[in-house]
Amino acid sequence: MTTIVFVGPTLPASEVSALLPGATISPPVSLGEILRLTRRSSVKRIAIIDGYFERMAAVWHKEIVFALERGIEVWGAASMGALRAAELRSVGMVGVGAIYNAFVRGELTADDEVAVAHLPAEHGYRAVSDALVNLRDGIAKAPLTARTRTALIELARARFYRDRTWATLIEDARAAGLPAAQLAKLAAWPKPDRKATDARLLLRKLARTPITRPPRVKTPRTWAFERLLEIVRSRD
Repeated sequence: MTTIVFVGPTLPASEVSALLPGATISPPVSLGEILRLTRRSSVKRIAIIDGYFERMAAVWHKEIVFALERGIEVWGAASMGALRAAELRSVGMVGVGAIYNAFVRGELTADDEVAVAHLPAEHGYRAVSDALVNLRDGIAKAPLTARTRTALIELARARFYRDRTWATLIEDARAAGLPAAQLAKLAAWPKPDRKATDARLLLRKLARTPITRPPRVKTPRTWAFERLLEIVRSRD
């Protein structure tokens, strides 16, 4: 159990196992899961790709800092992992990929850029909406004018994350009167998956990077954090 990978809709478990043999695959991370892993001496590295944030509480930043304090590497990419890595890069969490870098540079700022609706575990966490970062990537690469690209991004941002899909975006664009010829090209254009690409990049990098102890940090022992520690201990 040296490496734990939290993943759900971004990549299928079978692909994670193929890219990072021997890793333990866990569902999308949620509140308390990182703290629980810090109680296991066999865990040396944690990789966060996907995480919950709406139907259950999201992983706390202090959990990740505590894992780093305990000498566990924490990496992130693609989705929740990219968000937390950008926020915690100054204390030693390692981020990988274009999405992570866009958050670091401030080109992306909203959490819902990476959010998707997905099915439960028994259906392989299959995504049923498209992340805004993937829509942005496809719009940027398709043969469109700058004006059409800008309008499409605004239409995509206006949709609630659960309703964002390529189909609804093109419907909204037609209703807004955007050029029909360009929309036809967009509909036929291959749709890239930036999140999956970044996740694969992370796993390949982990496969060739030896595990080392992260820089020393100290987790502030706030009342809320101590309470969460107590809850995790009691459940274990």
